[in-house]
Amino acid sequence: MKKFYPDKGLSSSISKGEMVVTELRMRIISQDIPKESVLSENQLANEYQVSRSPVREALRILDKERLIRLERMGAMVIGLSEQDIEEIYDIRLMIETFVTKRLIKSDNDGLLNDLRKTLEMMKIAIKYGDVDEFSLKDIEFHELIIQSINHQQILMVWNQLKPVMECLILLSMRYRSQVNYQDFDRILANHGLIIEALANKDNKLIKKAFFNNFDDVQNRVEDLWTNSEMMKKARNYHG
Repeated sequence: MKKFYPDKGLSSSISKGEMVVTELRMRIISQDIPKESVLSENQLANEYQVSRSPVREALRILDKERLIRLERMGAMVIGLSEQDIEEIYDIRLMIETFVTKRLIKSDNDGLLNDLRKTLEMMKIAIKYGDVDEFSLKDIEFHELIIQSINHQQILMVWNQLKPVMECLILLSMRYRSQVNYQDFDRILANHGLIIEALANKDNKLIKKAFFNNFDDVQNRVEDLWTNSEMMKKARNYHG
């Protein structure tokens, strides 16, 4: 069976339920499983060669994420709407804007060192054509920023948002890698600008850096979520 989520993004201690939900989430968001499809526990248990218990666990999580709707005879796939995706990026921008306002008032040398190391790993991933590794390091870069202020409520919201957002980023980067690989130079430059802004504690530069990054993320692949041919290209990516 084709795998949609990269193995490198999974921990070695992942449970069967987590494995199933990670794959199903990616398949639903990539539209490999179309909206209004009906999923059954037996069908999924056979497909993933697991018992019904991990499948039930996976479906409960996807129901909470509003990607499916649990029903008496199984689950109906809802998927993501354009508004859902827009709202996810709205929340992410709100979180990171709040966090960076805190950071420019504090010592952040340790964070800057971690961000520089992560950016270097992103550059290496792109140099060797590893788009999934790049995507996972991109998420790690932003997570480092969010974790740095030790705000537990914001971290809780981020953790709720992260699984779906991770799929969106993986798919958008997979698509971009096939249509314009040079796009990654600009993404790397945007992340370098974020580091420069934080290092200089420059509020105007921070705003520019984050809005550059978010505009780039959303606008460059805006049609991906509604264009079946574009999504097929992202879905059929072979790293």
